Amino acid sequence: MKTDPESFIRANTSLMAPPHVPEVRLHLASEAHELWLKTEEELEEIGLPPPFWAFAWAGGQGLARYILDHPEMVAGRTVLDFASGSGLVAIAAKRAGARHVLAVDIDPWAGTALRLNAVENSVDLDFAGDNIIGRAVDADVILAGDVFYDHDFAGSLVPWLRQLAGEGKLVLVGDPGRAYLPKDRLEEQATYQVPVTRALEDSEIKKTTVWRFLAG
Repeated sequence: MKTDPESFIRANTSLMAPPHVPEVRLHLASEAHELWLKTEEELEEIGLPPPFWAFAWAGGQGLARYILDHPEMVAGRTVLDFASGSGLVAIAAKRAGARHVLAVDIDPWAGTALRLNAVENSVDLDFAGDNIIGRAVDADVILAGDVFYDHDFAGSLVPWLRQLAGEGKLVLVGDPGRAYLPKDRLEEQATYQVPVTRALEDSEIKKTTVWRFLAG
């Protein structure tokens, strides 16, 4: 890394509560921060991958809201939060009573952001930076917010998540209508109207659905 992640995150974000999950405070970037305006070339210059961890995406907000409102889904269970980003969903799971939460994201900057956010919310989380798609998972519940935005990525995720559901694991995803959501493999659990930033999305409110992956 060309710069220190913790120093950069503290300097380029503020502690804010996502609008749909006011119980949680995260280090997030807004239009008031330079990070919001940096181009891909500028990010590359400082060694920073696209900072997905700096924003509370609609799918993650919806999934976190669902977990906090239905703690029985995770209470006393082991949880894996896939593509965790800021750690919003992982933090919600721990706050809802999960016995153990492992947050996974291949971006090492997400690991730093997640650690800072966990401390801010007084929860203990473990982090792994491995690409675990296709691997066996030692968890009772798998959570994934906003992961069906890319054709190839979704193509690798669907058979893996379907397999995990077939093993009897609870697989929940939060999605605001991304293009590659496999609706034919899913069962709707709840729908929310999630406030988002127009600069990130195509509207200020995103209809966001929490789905359960079906086995088979």
